[in-house]
Amino acid sequence: MASAAHLTAGLVQHACSDDPDSNLARTERGIRDAAARGARLVLLQELHRTPYFCKQEDPAVFDMAEPIPGPTTNFLSNLAKELEVVIVGSLFERRAAGLYHNTAVVLDSDGRLAGHYRKMHIPDDPGYYEKFYFTPGDTGFEPVDTSVGRLGVLVCWDQWFPEAARLMALAGAEILLYPTAIGWADEDDRDERERQRDAWMLVQRGHAVANGLPVLVCNRHGREPDPANPAAGATFWGTSFVAGPQGELLASADEDGDQVLLATLDMKRSETVRRMWPFLRDRRVDHYHDLVRLYRR
Repeated sequence: MASAAHLTAGLVQHACSDDPDSNLARTERGIRDAAARGARLVLLQELHRTPYFCKQEDPAVFDMAEPIPGPTTNFLSNLAKELEVVIVGSLFERRAAGLYHNTAVVLDSDGRLAGHYRKMHIPDDPGYYEKFYFTPGDTGFEPVDTSVGRLGVLVCWDQWFPEAARLMALAGAEILLYPTAIGWADEDDRDERERQRDAWMLVQRGHAVANGLPVLVCNRHGREPDPANPAAGATFWGTSFVAGPQGELLASADEDGDQVLLATLDMKRSETVRRMWPFLRDRRVDHYHDLVRLYRR
């Protein structure tokens, strides 16, 4: 559980190249910067060691996957222990031959692998062919206990589903965290781009309000071409942000550019907010049975 009334969190937003080692070096610089500025919790973006490779279906990409524990978790573990910070990372997990996941890992401030979460909701859309690569997670919606609190870690596409945020809150999560890789397609015009990003921020700020919890969202930035068609691709919109338990924006990064975003969370505020807005108290669980159905008609 949280040992202090206030917690400074850092979000490391950066572009990714085809060089995993270069990407990891960028991540390391960001973590060190955040720790030097007082962060005790550092959130990284989705699949921070690689380009976003789901723009096409290519069996050779599976060679980038790694076990847990493995090279990336060992690297982050040593860094967490050295800097005495909690790090939430994201990687392409090879669980077994033919069984792969999009997995978030939590390294505690003593370097211990405190837990992991396997992405539950897997998209399959143009430019986001994740079902080819990732098996849906089997970890459930269970928070991870760390030295800075109980962390409700989810991943990217999970952020559109209120059920995921609610189940983490009902399991005692004190913070919701979303490593993310989301952007615009080249064909999207300016108005469509603004609608998409506004919806993305709005739904996650809504999770903060509905659950009375702070929300941390770390997204990559930069244009990444489609390997099958370099003239096409996606531009990831950055805009990593931190919202408080009433959805208030505490900090927001730029649309473009590597950036280490810091925000200080009042860890007592959720209790105050939930006393004023007791949504958990007023839930009608005796009438929610149809929520487990795919559709009612």
